[in-house]
Amino acid sequence: MYQQLANDLRKRILGGQVSSGEAIPSERILQDRTGASRVTIRKAIDQLIEEGLLFRRQGAGTFISDRIEHKGEDLSGFTDEMRNLGVDPSSIWLVKVYAEATQEEAEALKLKTGAKVCRLGRVRLSNNTPMGIENAIVPANFLPDLSTISDSLYHALSQQNCAPVHGKQKVTASIASPTEAGLLSIREGDPVLRIERFTFLQDNTPLEFTRSVYRGDKYVFTSQLQNFGRAW
Repeated sequence: MYQQLANDLRKRILGGQVSSGEAIPSERILQDRTGASRVTIRKAIDQLIEEGLLFRRQGAGTFISDRIEHKGEDLSGFTDEMRNLGVDPSSIWLVKVYAEATQEEAEALKLKTGAKVCRLGRVRLSNNTPMGIENAIVPANFLPDLSTISDSLYHALSQQNCAPVHGKQKVTASIASPTEAGLLSIREGDPVLRIERFTFLQDNTPLEFTRSVYRGDKYVFTSQLQNFGRAW
């Protein structure tokens, strides 16, 4: 019974029927609405708290956790995306170095193996909450000195007149490894989204090859759909 109630609440949250930061009805009201026992309701709520969809505020009630909605058709960086949503973005740098491109990286960026690239790895935070881990590879000639790069990679590229014009990305569902769980403040095996992104200049020159891991309980991808009049 508690699993059924948890599934119903989860669908409402993930379906956008309730907003981030909004309080859910009290256990007593949920009991009246569903006919379930207080123990059943509490178990359902506890499960969603463990999943990160809800959180309790002492003396105030239970609330919907903040979740970031990313529009799949937008080519924007994390920093601008968070600021547009009214939250404070920041980063914890894991690596920011020059290196030689591996064979995989060279093929992705159409470079010679061993060409000079920048490796940029960091944990991305929203209001000091870890959201994702990004590992970007960019040809060194497109970026200023690495010591000048702060939070936004795309701002640094824009300063060099190398802002991305178009790109493509692939999103897959996965689970967090022990290292990823530690960096993201979640549990090993929790759901994550793995994102592989390629961006290009106007003349289709490859600009960026980035692999990211984002928390499944905090990050949502949405896309605009359009009916072109096809009959199925």
